[in-house]
Parts: sequence; structure tokens; C-alpha cells
Amino acid sequence: MDIRILGVSKEFGRTGALRGLDLEIRSGELIALLGPSGSGKTTLLRVIAGLEFPTAGHVYFDEEDATGLPVQERQIGFVFQHYALFKHMTVFDNIAYGLRVRRRGTASVARRVRELLDLVQLAGFEARYPRQLSGGQRQRVALARALAVDPRVLLLDEPFGALDARIRRDLRRWLRELHGRTGHTTVFVTHDQEEALELADRVAILNNGRIEQVGTADDIYDRPATAFVMSFVGDTSCIPVEFDGHRPRFQGRPFETCLLGPHRGPGLFYVRPRDVELTVPAAGSICGIVRSVHRTATGLRAQITPGIADARIEVELESSTRIKIGSEVGLRFLRGRLFEARD
Repeated sequence: MDIRILGVSKEFGRTGALRGLDLEIRSGELIALLGPSGSGKTTLLRVIAGLEFPTAGHVYFDEEDATGLPVQERQIGFVFQHYALFKHMTVFDNIAYGLRVRRRGTASVARRVRELLDLVQLAGFEARYPRQLSGGQRQRVALARALAVDPRVLLLDEPFGALDARIRRDLRRWLRELHGRTGHTTVFVTHDQEEALELADRVAILNNGRIEQVGTADDIYDRPATAFVMSFVGDTSCIPVEFDGHRPRFQGRPFETCLLGPHRGPGLFYVRPRDVELTVPAAGSICGIVRSVHRTATGLRAQITPGIADARIEVELESSTRIKIGSEVGLRFLRGRLFEARD
């Protein structure tokens, strides 16, 4: 099912949670809503679900205007962060709950529950209670319960947020495989950038109730549309520059770079650690002082101060690189992105 969100705004009192937001979600797509706390991710998910109604705008399911439909008429499967399983019910009864509410026959319910237990790899667990399951197993039961009633769309609100990092990694790979088998239109909210970029077909970046960019992982990471996206997704360094349409200047010194985003006047130059090289200091080049060398999840990095107190440039190093704290180095920018400086 396609979902179209057209000009949707949502206000809570004087607070604008969503501000004239447009988004198209393709049938069978797995799309992530990614952004900082308070950006509107969960509010948008709840508007799609019918748990909140927009102050303005429309939500369409295929060609049907679903803006005013109550939640029970939308055929939505919803998975929450904290499982929301019935503690007094077995795994079987938790999954069967929605089917029984819809008055399915006993044999039909049993057959559907067995199918879902196989799908979520929990066959043999039907007699257990939620307290007897791990966090990852409970979340799979919650997903099976959401799928039981054949929803038109599956919505997941921080589905792995309560789990430790290793289990989250395993579950998101499993969810990607599951989505490939079921083909449900799926929207999930996450604050985990790695999760969004790895799992989703496309990612929508939200900020202050608006969408900054929608695209694939490569689009978002390598071709950010705004300074916010560039600074929010992945590690970046930023320095203020002047730009005359040919070469950016830092503290009056021009420097060479493969620059994305031509511009004139004051700007902010963003660069990722992998796109900076250390060189021998030379007259006319951008130089800096090595302030620290540290390890990250992706390898070794140095932090360089390029002559202004509030600027720090992270540089990804080869494992064999040897530099001393306090030494002066030159900086060569292989690629960067320039955005207009805003007050």
C-alpha cells in the first residue's frame, strides 16, 4: 500500500510538532524516520496510525483519504519499543489475541499462529509466558502479533531501543530478511543512524517538525541536502570559510578541495574524517596542531586544531601513521561540502 502525507501539521497547544510535512511512502517499501529527540518522528508515526489526528493536511492510503479514519479502521500493525505484550497470556494467546477479537474460528487461529511462530523463528515457544523470554524473543512475539491480522502497513516505534547493541544488530538483520519475505509497507522510527542506514530502503531525516531530506543511505551520507543532514548523519568537522565561486578561503588562505555545493560569500565547510589527509606543513596551506590521537569503532583518528579555538578537525589515520601530540601538520581536503552560513 502507498502512503501519501500531504501538508501535514500537528500542534500540541502552541507547540508545532509537525510543520506542513510532505512524504510519499511506496508500496512494499521499508522506510526509516530518523532525527533527534523532538524532531517529530513519533508524532508522524502516530498520525499515520490514527493515534493522533493532524491539525492540517491529509494522509492517503493508496487513493483513500484516511485522515479522519479511526485507528481500528486503518488495518495497521503497530510494534512499540517496550513490547506491550500481555504478561498473563502465553506466546500463543498474545499472537492470537487480534484474531480472536475478529472472531476467527479456532482452527483458523491455530493455523495462523503456527505460521507466524515459524516466520519469527519461535516455533515451540507457544506455551511460554513473556517473562520466560529474552528481550529479542519478546520483540519477535510483538511483531508476530502485529502481523497476525494481515495489516496493510506495519509501523514500528523504536522497536529495538530497549535491547543491547548485539541483539539489536541481530534483530535488524532478521527484520530486513523478514520484510523481504512478507513485503509489507513498513515505517519505523529510530534514533540509531547505523540502524536506519543499514536497514531501510530509504531514510527520511526529520528536524524541528520538517523533513530535511529523503533518500537512500548513499544519498543521505554522500549527498546531504542541508547542513543539518551533513552534521547529523555520520561524523563531520566544520570550519567557517569565505567562498568566491572558485576556491574556499580559510582565514584568508585559499585551499584546494573537490567541493560539492558551489556558493559565494561566507559559508560553513563540512568534511568527513575519511576525506582529510595529513601533509607536511607548507606556506599557504591550511595547517593545524595535533591535539589528540584516539581510537574509534572504525579505527584511529587524530584531532587537529586549525588555528581557531572553537574548530576541531577529525582525521582518519592509517594504522601505521605515527604523529606526536603538539606537532604541526598540513591538512589536505579530498572532498567537502559547503553550505551557506546562517545566523
